[in-house]
Amino acid sequence: MESQTNTTYLQTPLGPLRISGTSQGITEVRFCDEGEALPAQTNDLPACVSTCVQQLEEYFAGTRQNFDLTLDPSGTAFQKQVWKELQGIPHGKTTSYLAVSRAVSGEKAIRAVGAANGRNPICIVVPCHRVIGSDGSLTGYAGGLWRKEWLLRHEGALKTAMQTSLF
Repeated sequence: MESQTNTTYLQTPLGPLRISGTSQGITEVRFCDEGEALPAQTNDLPACVSTCVQQLEEYFAGTRQNFDLTLDPSGTAFQKQVWKELQGIPHGKTTSYLAVSRAVSGEKAIRAVGAANGRNPICIVVPCHRVIGSDGSLTGYAGGLWRKEWLLRHEGALKTAMQTSLF
């Protein structure tokens, strides 16, 4: 028997997030499209969804660095392997697509790793924003590069122009 999916929305400094989950865990954390009509909130949420909302609020407030949630993303075995690897990237740090590729299946899988990263259904919690180009460039982010930059600055992984010009 399939679990019912429950969805709620959280207003963030980066726009609204859609958070969905079942009794099995969180299935989705995604930025909403601009102009997307947000349905009325439901109060009957599974504990995992309520906990996810609380932890994301703490993250945006700067009081949480690590998430402690049960996740249930939908994807291929390879995608799930990549997403699990992403969860090991520490708050305030970045890694490259090449490093993730080497960790999961070798350098030749770099394009597949990039594709899996781009299909991550649980943004922020599964920190795909922490994966950058080998040259340090902020490449691709399903939520938009401006959000990726904001998230990395929020976590202290990117210095502001003022900070870097001082040294």
